[in-house]
Amino acid sequence: MSRRIALLGSTGSVGVQAVDIVLRNPDRFRVTALAAAGTNVAVLADQAARLGVEQVAVALPQAEQPLRAALTAAGATAEVLVGPDGVEQVAARGDDVVLNAMTGSIGLRPTLAALTAGSTLALANKESLIVGGPLVRAAARPGQIVPVDSEHSAIAQCLRGGDPSEVARLVLTASGGPFRGRSREELHDVTPAEALAHPTWDMGRMVTTNSATLVNKGLEVIEAHLLFDLPFERIDVVVHPQSMVHSMVEFTDGSTLAQCSPPDMRLPIALGLGWPDRVPDAAPGCDWTTASTWQFLPLDDEAFPAVALARQVGSAGSTYPAVYNAANEECVDAFHEVRIRFTDIVDTVARVVREHTAPSGAITLSDVLDAEMWARSQARAILGG
Repeated sequence: MSRRIALLGSTGSVGVQAVDIVLRNPDRFRVTALAAAGTNVAVLADQAARLGVEQVAVALPQAEQPLRAALTAAGATAEVLVGPDGVEQVAARGDDVVLNAMTGSIGLRPTLAALTAGSTLALANKESLIVGGPLVRAAARPGQIVPVDSEHSAIAQCLRGGDPSEVARLVLTASGGPFRGRSREELHDVTPAEALAHPTWDMGRMVTTNSATLVNKGLEVIEAHLLFDLPFERIDVVVHPQSMVHSMVEFTDGSTLAQCSPPDMRLPIALGLGWPDRVPDAAPGCDWTTASTWQFLPLDDEAFPAVALARQVGSAGSTYPAVYNAANEECVDAFHEVRIRFTDIVDTVARVVREHTAPSGAITLSDVLDAEMWARSQARAILGG
């Protein structure tokens, strides 16, 4: 029997690749519902028609009528849901798998809805776990969350090679982004276009910029802590420009297991949909007949302080990760509007984090949302926006 899948963020990079995997494996997967922001209704309607889905949700209310027209033109008959509640409704259907490939902390409510409904959560929306860490972990049963980020998928695969008690440390790899090797002084005047010229991955504006600042790697360190329950001092980051080794696990006897493959998100996406089973021919493997060299370099924390800041934020817990993420999103927008310099992004995030006072005791969803709103407002005030 094929797995029923609800796909959130279907028109983004991960979503489009997930649709490709499903269409190539109709005996294994069936997408029943789609959700997206609504900025590309033509692609969304085409996906709905090709997949024969039952429901389509758009977060933006103004996208409703263009979507209905596009669905009619594509010959799709799916029910249309509108607004954030509509996206949550798709996540809460109770399908076998919910792939959350939304961008940003807007994915938190759908993540909680999917977990509450009992679906396996294939998680590509790292922000929802990071900003709502205690809430998400409390809602999830053991093994209910399957990571789709290439680094965390790699770790999950490597962990099959030993008992949890045998794990010494996790090693996340980072490509280093487009500015690897530059000093902090050399980063002051880089342009938005340069920041978007990632050497390996094709991603949206926010994620690509986060990869350039290494905020993305900082978020992934927090995500690894929450997913695999290891303390931050046992989670390392190493720069690996070739992006062939996606992450590693070092065991207590000195052995290290690495997951290697050419950089292609279809592999972790397929594994997220099929977990714990692999999907044959999901992506090409390594060509071991061709000579190649793989490098591993230490992270330059002076030029790229985002990872060290993320460790502090993750260790503090509570609403600090939500503040880190929300302030960064505001700063990335300001950078692309050419209102601040590249190095101002993380500097401003650090200042907002320092000025935050977290609530005492266990946090609620309202605490997280309030902290995000405060962080955005504080960042805008600092930036003069």
